[in-house]
Amino acid sequence: MASATLDQSHKAVTERELWTGGRSPFKISYGKVMMWYFLISDTFTFASFLITYASLRFTQSASWPNPAEVFSSIPIPYGPFEHLKAPLVFVSFMTFLLIVSSYTMVRAVQEGYVRNRMGVVKFLIPTILCGIAFLGCQALEWTHLIESGMTITTASHVTKVINFGQLFFVITGFHGLHVLGGVILNTWLAVNAWNGTFDKRGHYEMVEKLGLYWHFVDLVWVYVFLSFYLL
Repeated sequence: MASATLDQSHKAVTERELWTGGRSPFKISYGKVMMWYFLISDTFTFASFLITYASLRFTQSASWPNPAEVFSSIPIPYGPFEHLKAPLVFVSFMTFLLIVSSYTMVRAVQEGYVRNRMGVVKFLIPTILCGIAFLGCQALEWTHLIESGMTITTASHVTKVINFGQLFFVITGFHGLHVLGGVILNTWLAVNAWNGTFDKRGHYEMVEKLGLYWHFVDLVWVYVFLSFYLL
């Protein structure tokens, strides 16, 4: 009985702290609601980019480049990978990194539920490393494509269509900024978890909120991957 009363008291304190104005009308905290609002608005932004891509692609379908030709090489200009033709292998590795990071982020959120400070840090670290590795791979790919002649204002001998390069750099760059933001936020999260900040607050909800953001970024990549690399 005493334990149940203590849990109810902690829940009430947490709810007042998170809303600072009374009872939550959504049965979730103010912070989660605002994160969902942000993600929904960001969904519209990515959707507008991808719809533009689809529209331009269909209007120029006869001359649109073949993804297997554009992304045929592993963009590592040295060692055994130089001049190696392996269509879509590199971007598949990039996708694998984000899939792994989604799993480790889920585990970090689970550890946050039980207030395991070191468990949160343990799983945030590989999440951060996968995000950094993804950005490094994206930098290699961009460098390779630019050197081959594809930029925002020019088309290479493979792409032929300027719109392809324009949309590729804008959309993947916008997604990359989201990944960079997630890496920075998760680093901040890991430092604060390590320092015991969330233990002092009495909850680890920030881990869950940033987990929502990170999963959103990973999900968007599925559509970017499908649009540019597969179709």
